[in-house]
Amino acid sequence: MNLSTNTVLLTGGATGIGLALALRFLRAGSTVIIVGRRAEKLAETQQLYPGLITRVADVADAAERAELARWATATYPQLNVLVNNAGIQNRVQLAEPGADWDHLRQEIVINVEAPIHLSTLLIPHLRAQAHAAIINVTSGLSFAPAAFAPIYSATKAALHSFTLSLRHQLKPTGISVLEIVPPAVNTDLGGPGLHTFGVNVDEFADSVMARLAAGEEEVGFGTSEQARLASRAELDERFRMMNNR
Repeated sequence: MNLSTNTVLLTGGATGIGLALALRFLRAGSTVIIVGRRAEKLAETQQLYPGLITRVADVADAAERAELARWATATYPQLNVLVNNAGIQNRVQLAEPGADWDHLRQEIVINVEAPIHLSTLLIPHLRAQAHAAIINVTSGLSFAPAAFAPIYSATKAALHSFTLSLRHQLKPTGISVLEIVPPAVNTDLGGPGLHTFGVNVDEFADSVMARLAAGEEEVGFGTSEQARLASRAELDERFRMMNNR
């Protein structure tokens, strides 16, 4: 895809992978709107990078998703790229008693329901745009799940599956459907300090964005690329090794 001359709506864009992707679109010459729940964090990010446009919205809320789509298409009618990046990861032990379903359910809502809903809301608008694309950010755990994050792993596997189906369905419309498959990246996903062993976020973002620009539809990096391309037997062995540490 062409990284320049787009108008991009990117969820979860104030920090981490989302911000890294947003900055690469911005530096390539695109207009970039980042979405997040925390007004103060968005304001802080915009102060650092004044070229970014910010919008406060909680993608866990269906009404806010609908309003976000309405506002974005009305205010930026040239909007042609949606990046579904917002996500949360909780490390939970489901065998332990007293699990709070409302808390557990948020991973499903934010990681799966929100990107599917936003995609369906924006597809009618995107069909009329040149070089339109939907980019879903999944995970290497889509292919080889981590037992410490069972719901997160399942949601990312679901989003990967949805991406494959959506790509097939939208092929006649001209809307590209792309997938970024991160490994563990050194961000605050799940909480500060949990992913310090992960790869550098800028190195990751530089690689995947270059490959999207070169025309690839599904791109990983490091261990997530290995998982993405692995056979079933290799994935089973990867799962065993990951979860027997």
